[in-house]
Amino acid sequence: MRAIIGSISSDIGMALARHWHGKGWEIAGTFRAGSEGVSELDDLGVWLLHADFSDVDSIKKVCSQLADQFGEWDVLVVCPASLEPVGLFEEINFDDWRRSIELNFTNQLGFIHALLPNRRAGEGECPSVITWAGGGINDAPQRYSAYTLSKIAQVKMMELLDAEIADTKFVILGPGWVHTKIHNETLAAGSAAGENFDKTSDKLKSGGWTPMDRVLSCCDWAISQPREIVGGRNFSVAHDFWGETPLGKALSNDADMYKLRRNENDWSDKTE
Repeated sequence: MRAIIGSISSDIGMALARHWHGKGWEIAGTFRAGSEGVSELDDLGVWLLHADFSDVDSIKKVCSQLADQFGEWDVLVVCPASLEPVGLFEEINFDDWRRSIELNFTNQLGFIHALLPNRRAGEGECPSVITWAGGGINDAPQRYSAYTLSKIAQVKMMELLDAEIADTKFVILGPGWVHTKIHNETLAAGSAAGENFDKTSDKLKSGGWTPMDRVLSCCDWAISQPREIVGGRNFSVAHDFWGETPLGKALSNDADMYKLRRNENDWSDKTE
């Protein structure tokens, strides 16, 4: 198996790289800044390329390098994420807000778009594209509007791509509260984060995170499943019964499950 991980230097990206390298996979990934973890991946023989997902030209350059030098892939995972700008919409800098949408959504789609021609499809092969959801689908979390909107757009985009491209699985996973460095952005925002500051601080003290091993196992499960089971769907790593036979049967029988829908969310006056 051959995998490309966008932002392999992220906590989830790095964990996936180590996990799949341990299975004998060939791994390539992008990193924005060097770290001890990146150096360890380099020592393992993971092919690393610098890329900044906030810079369109940087993404185009790294995609060209990956297409020319790494070639075909079976799994493409896109991991970059930022909560910033944290704060109420009317109080944040709108240019920062727009750049967050680009980093968390449009630039990631540019990365996928550029690498899709190199997917290894056909003759029984069904490559997988995995992206990551966040909170906000079921309520309206405050002070993270750019991040939340980007994640909701990702959910719908995976469904759209699944509908358009029949030889590839497009899956989006919601990892829940995973102990990663992204939460430092809430702490750095201070009072601009509102009640989220205390909520995050308490979580860091009390624990109760989604185990990284469960995130890795869910990725393995999604990759192993038929397209009709997982394609275009949004799974919760922490809460869904993925991997269990009854859910698989239910998904086979309901094309709308785990997708954004307005269906059956309506009202009529039963008294008339």
